[in-house]
Amino acid sequence: MTIGYGITLALAVGLLIAYSIMVKNKEVWLTMLYICVTVVNLGYLLLSMAKTVEFAIFGNDVAYFGSVFLSMCMLLTIVRLCGFKIKKLHIVICIMLGIIMFAIIATSGFLPWYYKIVSLEIVGSSAKLVKEYGPLHHVYFIYLLSYFASMIAVIIHSVVKKKIGKPKFAGFIAGIVCSNIIVWLFEKLVSWDFEFLSVTYIISELMLLLLYWMMQDYIPIRDIPKPVFHEKKDINIKEKMDMALSLLTEGDSLSPREMEILKAVLENKKRRNIAFEMRLSENTIKTYTRNLYNKLGVSSREELYQRISEK
Repeated sequence: MTIGYGITLALAVGLLIAYSIMVKNKEVWLTMLYICVTVVNLGYLLLSMAKTVEFAIFGNDVAYFGSVFLSMCMLLTIVRLCGFKIKKLHIVICIMLGIIMFAIIATSGFLPWYYKIVSLEIVGSSAKLVKEYGPLHHVYFIYLLSYFASMIAVIIHSVVKKKIGKPKFAGFIAGIVCSNIIVWLFEKLVSWDFEFLSVTYIISELMLLLLYWMMQDYIPIRDIPKPVFHEKKDINIKEKMDMALSLLTEGDSLSPREMEILKAVLENKKRRNIAFEMRLSENTIKTYTRNLYNKLGVSSREELYQRISEK
């Protein structure tokens, strides 16, 4: 088992490095998810190498620490993919719930809450923690199912509200989460010497890495903008912005969001690409650009380019 956990830990570290190199536009919560999987596999390895009950419990706690916050990172990743903003309050609540859940688990060996009794069993050359579940063990089951239900609810809500840019992608991630929970439940029903959930995490990471890698390459190719006018030489984006703003009538001004969209338009980015980068729907971007053009006194981006080229 120790060799197996050593391999899964090496794979987890390798995938974290690969993600850092291959994916240009990184999601902070997806990055944290990769780190959590690495922590989980580190905990499994430490547990398998334990010579005392105390060290085995420590390794078990490390694995649980990664698992507890892995669920949080998965939910927040899906929230971002579905086009919703993550408020600081939501992050604080998730972190507090994770801390409380881990605090309950960390009572193992001290209080009979999560585990009533724990002992160490050596299987071959590896250690295994033998435990009798306590009254609060079912809380972790509820914790995981609550996160899974939240992920599904976020995806359904975003589809109904037509807010998403990548519903199928988010749904695929939810499917990965579902498979992890099924494996976890299966391991609770069947006694195994090896934690196959560690392998499931690695497979999940690999699939996410490939999807993000392909997505970042696919979108720019499809959205390569076609030149619509001949620009003057040596005109940078700041000068373009100044020329565009000079079209505003006296007393008018642009909001920070409109300024951001104007900059993207002047960089020849398509609406689809702008929506993806700003985590908004194409309809929302369409509304912003229509209001932007009205303020600038033009009817389209082509007319905007023409007015700027004439200055």
